[in-house]
Amino acid sequence: MCGIVGYIGNQQAQPILLDGLSRLEYRGYDSAGIAVMDGSAIHLMKAKGRLQNLVDRLEGSPLQGTIGIGHTRWATHGEPSDLNAHPHTDMRGSIALVHNGIIENHEQLRAELVAQGCQFVSQTDTEVIVHLLNRLYSGDMLSALRQAAAVLEGSYALCVLNIDEPDVLYCTRKDSPLVVGLSRDAQYVASDIPALLHHTREVELLEDKEIAVLRRDSAVIYDPYGRQRALKPIHVDWDVEAAEKGGYPHFMVKEIHEEPASLSKTFTAHVDTNTMTLRQDAFPFTEEEAKSLATLTIVACGTAYHAGVIGKYVIEKLARLPVTVDVASEFRYRDPIMGPGDLFLAISQSGETADTLAAMREASRLGAKVMALTNVVGSSIARLAGDNVLYTYAGPEIAVASTKAYITQIEMMVLLAVDLALKRGTIAAEEAKALLTAMTDIPDKAEALLTDCEDDIQRFSSRYFDKKHVFYIGRGLDYALAMEASLKLKEVSYIMSEAYAAGELKHGTIALIEPGTLVCALVTQAALADKTLSNVREVKSRGAKALVICTESLAERCGKEADELWTVPDAPDALLPLLAIIPVQLLAYSMAVSRGCDVDKPRNLAKSVTVE
Repeated sequence: MCGIVGYIGNQQAQPILLDGLSRLEYRGYDSAGIAVMDGSAIHLMKAKGRLQNLVDRLEGSPLQGTIGIGHTRWATHGEPSDLNAHPHTDMRGSIALVHNGIIENHEQLRAELVAQGCQFVSQTDTEVIVHLLNRLYSGDMLSALRQAAAVLEGSYALCVLNIDEPDVLYCTRKDSPLVVGLSRDAQYVASDIPALLHHTREVELLEDKEIAVLRRDSAVIYDPYGRQRALKPIHVDWDVEAAEKGGYPHFMVKEIHEEPASLSKTFTAHVDTNTMTLRQDAFPFTEEEAKSLATLTIVACGTAYHAGVIGKYVIEKLARLPVTVDVASEFRYRDPIMGPGDLFLAISQSGETADTLAAMREASRLGAKVMALTNVVGSSIARLAGDNVLYTYAGPEIAVASTKAYITQIEMMVLLAVDLALKRGTIAAEEAKALLTAMTDIPDKAEALLTDCEDDIQRFSSRYFDKKHVFYIGRGLDYALAMEASLKLKEVSYIMSEAYAAGELKHGTIALIEPGTLVCALVTQAALADKTLSNVREVKSRGAKALVICTESLAERCGKEADELWTVPDAPDALLPLLAIIPVQLLAYSMAVSRGCDVDKPRNLAKSVTVE
């Protein structure tokens, strides 16, 4: 959530800042602003609402200067407004900064600063930082930032302008991501890589409490003790077009159509397709370690949590290892029982999810083996996991609602289950090879499914987009999938939707069924089909309209109960979520478009939740 950009070079800063902010809009925000320094003063422009509002204001009075910072704010302290928007300045306007994160001791600091004569104009915790820097600054901003780091509690990523140093841009971070982009005659800063790709592919990842001092022709980084460290740039090989719409009306539908390619990339990164065996350097377990595991705890938030639930079903079935799936924001607060012999897996698309990072630290403190699954190389979660990190290869995901990152997380859950099962001796090599071979067909089946179902889904959405309530039901893996299907619909269409284990309907929820209620039943697991279809009959007898999504081999049975029937290609049970997720993602997208929603930037949501 929130977006930061910074620039120092020889070009006018304003266009570069606005372009960078536009590439971070997917992170979620409710106001935007920039500050540009022209050598004698710092000039600000801020606007509530979409970035276009800021662009419109700047058209008549552009800000001149070749150094600047910009921000898209997602409100945490104080309502969305021009005053609360970033950047913020001290009372003299000599220091300006932008901030991602939350300062937990801001009230105490605010009271102390007010007692010292500071006058606040906003309700934000961020304004505390800029007044604090003003008090600490005595000609050395590097020292002031180090002193501030010792006082501030919570998370922050900061970019700072100082009128006394018109040719220097400072930035620092703690528990909130910040990336420095390096080039010969200009330096860049951003909270995420897509904002930098049009300017440079050489990036430097800041560690906690490090401070970067950027000049037009140099970048110097200091560790928390004030010692200069050598640069360790990473080359980003993303295709620039991957972060653009490429002719699609929205990023979300583009990214759904990229799922077959993402599945292929993730698979080949972890499987030797010549021998159809797992690449052992891709998984962080020896056979002895895998056999010694007592439990696995998967911790994540939102969509990643739902991938973890799929993982529970598949890992327990194949590897016979007890699995618990926890919501990251709850994990630390239930006094978890964990220690040596237990495995902890954190899942996060961005690798920056604050609650998941905190849960990882707690699991490490308790002595568990900690590993991570993420889409972003060099992210905070990846670095915290060290060598015990698994990567999906979904490519950049711009839409707030995750699609291709989720499907590759499911794929990795299956691959992890196979690896653990082989090393624990719970499946034979021939069984593993058969499942991996079947996985090679999934991208082509996904591609065909996208082609076959899109028109039907659009027609269905045109009839049902005005529904106020939708229920998703399923059993086993289908129930796990229903949870994500329901979340996706809520996220982008704002339709109130809930997912239920189909057998639980009669334990209260069926009281909500009335004539015309839309119930989406996922029926891909053949062994559970009759049970789920009996629940479909229950809701239909009370007037519900039933959309049934099943495999081709179950179509005849399911068609007798469905008002609308969609099919997905047959595959082994563990792989069917990789196919069945596609039509429900497209349904959420199509319903949102039919309702006129802002699909890529749903209200109140952020792509990367970097505050607790």
